[in-house]
Amino acid sequence: MIKSMTGFGRSEYSKGDKKYTIEMKSVNHRYLDMNVRMPKKLNFFDSAIRGLIKKNVSRGKVDVFITYEDLSEGQVSLKYNESLAEEYMTRFKEMETRFSLENDIRVSTLSRCPEVLTMEEQVEDEEELWQGLETALKGALKQFGETRALEGENLRADLLIKLDAMLVTLEEVKQRSPEIVTAYREKIEDKVKELLGDVQIDENRIAQEVVIFAEKICTDEEAVRLGSHIEHMKATLTGTEAGIGRKLDFIAQEMNREANTILSKANDLEISNYAIELKTEIEKVREQIQNVE
Repeated sequence: MIKSMTGFGRSEYSKGDKKYTIEMKSVNHRYLDMNVRMPKKLNFFDSAIRGLIKKNVSRGKVDVFITYEDLSEGQVSLKYNESLAEEYMTRFKEMETRFSLENDIRVSTLSRCPEVLTMEEQVEDEEELWQGLETALKGALKQFGETRALEGENLRADLLIKLDAMLVTLEEVKQRSPEIVTAYREKIEDKVKELLGDVQIDENRIAQEVVIFAEKICTDEEAVRLGSHIEHMKATLTGTEAGIGRKLDFIAQEMNREANTILSKANDLEISNYAIELKTEIEKVREQIQNVE
């Protein structure tokens, strides 16, 4: 199935007081480039998240945004460091004695001393966290894949139309080529008659000149190879092979090479125009292929 590298997916999953929201979007890229943004609490699952995405995506620049909300009570607890509080009080008493100062330390004062009272997050069940995160991620990947597949089908249809049009143009090249040789022979014969008048024409000599000219401008091999590449691309587009973007790009390069050769050999305005038209369509195909995974 052909897929576009452009896609978007979003999913929410709630269980109890916990809510997971995941958004994914992607654009073109030569390779798979993932950027995952998530709360620090979920960093432990970075490798698992990337592994799940790799099973579904082979190319593209993918941005993933993960948010996590926990509305349950008891998410954090207050920790009292008794030994540190005792040490603070010992130092305060030493200062009282040493400097003859009134020791006016109250509970509220002691509680504000660094690290006496601290907020501590409760450890959550990793398996439960991953279960919710995985469910949300799979939901986002499903929608993400559907949008990429839909765009891929649109790309396929457009590419097939362009390829069929190229075959029509290529057929014009094939039909025009023999006409050029015939026209060249007639041109030589007319020129010789103009110069020699009624003197008998050496048909063998004219035939040799025509053969040399025909070999020089002959594009039969290039036209056959270009047609083969076009059919190969059509077969690849209509097949079931996944991740065909690189393969299509390689075929397009070969198509462009043959079109260039046809243009360079062209000794006829019509064939030159056909070759330019082929190159233009090939370039459009190559641009579209950049969107294929």
